[in-house]
Amino acid sequence: MIIFTLGCNFSCPYCHNPELVDPGRFLDPIPEDEVVAFLKKRAGQIDAVVITGGEPTIQADLIKFMEKLKDMGYLIKLDTNGTNPEMLRKAIDKGIVDYIAMDIKAPLKMYDAITRTVVDTNSIKSSIQLIMDSPIQYEFRTTVSKSLLNTEDIMHIGHMIKGARTYVLQKFIPSKHVDQCFIHEISFTDDELMNIKKELDSLVLNCIIR
Repeated sequence: MIIFTLGCNFSCPYCHNPELVDPGRFLDPIPEDEVVAFLKKRAGQIDAVVITGGEPTIQADLIKFMEKLKDMGYLIKLDTNGTNPEMLRKAIDKGIVDYIAMDIKAPLKMYDAITRTVVDTNSIKSSIQLIMDSPIQYEFRTTVSKSLLNTEDIMHIGHMIKGARTYVLQKFIPSKHVDQCFIHEISFTDDELMNIKKELDSLVLNCIIR
């Protein structure tokens, strides 16, 4: 089961969940009690829950919610942009997260431009190190949009996470976006991504094109 949280502290133009990022497009949220009741009914039928967004870690009660799900016996995967390392540390230390997928948007010096907000990049660095030092399964991932990142930028990210278990290159796919101008964005070709992957293979243990 996938649970989408409402709201994000980034405004990446290529984001394909604008209804979770742009307050003007927000829908009415589903009450937490309904979500918990749904999962209780499906105990034994569903093994795991993915919590994604938006950005889940801006929810002040995320840890308590994850504890409820863990008490019900579910495996939990958390998607995050890495801006709240303190919350990630709590989730890891409490043993309530089984897999973390962290988006790395760009080289640190480009974060403000890519996310269209002011970012504390020290938090990004802290989250990367925290995740890499943790015993849980994880992946880092980057959406590769040709007008925002070039090959050198992607390789810079590879050096930032050198030694990481898994790094995923997510091919940009035009759909619905926070910035609808990105419907015309040009993607990297499969051959271009494969060449980048070959270079990244020397930096990370497992590079995947998704």
